[in-house]
Amino acid sequence: MTAAAYETHRAALADVVAIPVTPFTADGALDTEAHRALLRRLLDGGVRTLTPNGNTGEFYALTPDERRAVTELTVEEADGRATVLVGIGHDVPTAVAAARHARDVGAQLVMVHQPVHPYVSEGGWVDYHRAIAEAVPEVGVVPYLRNQAMSGLRLAELADACPNVIGVKYAVPDAAHFAAFARDAGLERFVWIAGLAEPYAPSYFSAGATGFTSGLVNVAPAVSLHMLEALRAGDYPAAMKVWEQIRRFEELRGANGSANNVTVVKEALASLGLCRRDVRPPSKPLPEEQRAEVAALAAGWSV
Repeated sequence: MTAAAYETHRAALADVVAIPVTPFTADGALDTEAHRALLRRLLDGGVRTLTPNGNTGEFYALTPDERRAVTELTVEEADGRATVLVGIGHDVPTAVAAARHARDVGAQLVMVHQPVHPYVSEGGWVDYHRAIAEAVPEVGVVPYLRNQAMSGLRLAELADACPNVIGVKYAVPDAAHFAAFARDAGLERFVWIAGLAEPYAPSYFSAGATGFTSGLVNVAPAVSLHMLEALRAGDYPAAMKVWEQIRRFEELRGANGSANNVTVVKEALASLGLCRRDVRPPSKPLPEEQRAEVAALAAGWSV
């Protein structure tokens, strides 16, 4: 990776890292027309970092062919207007193949989904990410970290071996733990992304994060970008006003172990006529009685 690419990639991560939804047709296939329209809406709204195949994009419910199609479609629509950070994961050969595919079609970075194996050792975590990062040395690599037992020193060990590991999507819901972990790993060494989106962004920015992920941005790009602007300025009262504005929406997404995380976003988009509300199992559409509340929230934002 060149020095210029390194700095460009770091800047892209210190931003609103949008996690686009993956729309489906009535018969359950990828709705590529709606998908392209939603991506254009994000780009026109000022979003400059896109993560196809993220959790809000239902990564684990997509087939390998669908994940490749989503990657290619996103790179095409971005067309230089945004940096593309492709979600990859599963077993090592599958993740490596996906990383190489992302590189070959023009994506600049990959985000490695949290390993879902029931037995994850710290050394094994390093080995897993190292195998992926070494396979694509010209691509920026961002581990997605949700394991509170991981040590910041292990992340530093990974980056010592793989200098293309340049950022971290940190999604442990504990701001004090994040502050310690980031300093153990190297606060300035990585771009720290608040991986639990807008609800955690103010507290994580206060501890050193410079970007945050967002599913809400699908619905209201201006709202997410307003929070980023406030946080970059160190204006925490203004950031918390946005927090209050989106609080109920995010509470609905986070309820019952985030059972409706994607469902609520798609319901809001459906209420605006932007895509169907369909999600794939193990997610499920909202019951009728909750749809009006989501529609009212979406209608209340400047979208």
